[in-house]
Amino acid sequence: MPPKKAAKVIKSVTRKVIHPPYLKTNIPAGKAAAAPPLGPQLGQRNIQIGPFCKQFNDLTNDIKTGIPIPTFIKLNPDRTVSITTHKPPVSYFLKMAAGAKKGRINKDDVAGKVTLKHVYEIAKIKMQDPQNRGQSLENICKQIIGTSYSVGIEVVKSLDPEEYAEFLQERQKRLDQYDIELEEIRKSKLLRL
Repeated sequence: MPPKKAAKVIKSVTRKVIHPPYLKTNIPAGKAAAAPPLGPQLGQRNIQIGPFCKQFNDLTNDIKTGIPIPTFIKLNPDRTVSITTHKPPVSYFLKMAAGAKKGRINKDDVAGKVTLKHVYEIAKIKMQDPQNRGQSLENICKQIIGTSYSVGIEVVKSLDPEEYAEFLQERQKRLDQYDIELEEIRKSKLLRL
């Protein structure tokens, strides 16, 4: 097949990817930047990255810097952008309430513990999100308990502060040991290359 004909066949087979006019992503409050992963996502939708980052950072300047904010970005026909932000994800609230920096590292690991009161307080915050407005507080609490299971956080009726402090110290030792093991694995892979 001649090269020109082959190029036409390839062009007809490959189609241009058309992205939807919206984007749903988590962006750290006050830290929107053109760097990956946000920059390429916006660029694919022909959204001007600089003005968007400035607009988002101004919108979230009253929130503590670095908190992940679920953001819905809609590209309007006149090339302007509508930004809708929600409350931080449930997993963020659970880790903060449990004092855990990381979720579970393996199937049997417990990352932390929260009480039912923590779950109730998180549910009251998450009720303000538009997708949860029609749901009862009980249903939102059940969803939060399900999320806590997947993150590796136990939901208990009550906590003893001294016992929990010991638990967190033991957990930190396990995390340090896990990090050392991961580093050894990385080094062994580098040596093989």
